[in-house]
Amino acid sequence: MTVLRRQLLAMLLGIELMVAAVNVALVHQACLLSDAQALAAVLLILAIAAAEAVVGLSLILRAFRSDRGIEAGGFTELHG
Repeated sequence: MTVLRRQLLAMLLGIELMVAAVNVALVHQACLLSDAQALAAVLLILAIAAAEAVVGLSLILRAFRSDRGIEAGGFTELHG
């Protein structure tokens, strides 16, 4: 699989948009079928997406502060 955009912020934004699209589809399905379990799944996915955004943005911020830039090619290994 090739990644067309090498910028980490654009990659994170794309992932968040895909998660949001799944949530919209689940909410639509839950409204059509009056399914409360699907709405609970939406809340769970929102919580996981928020945690993912925090971790991703913290990695981007750390890379930016360490002068490696925020290109995806600079992340060959992570060390503390």
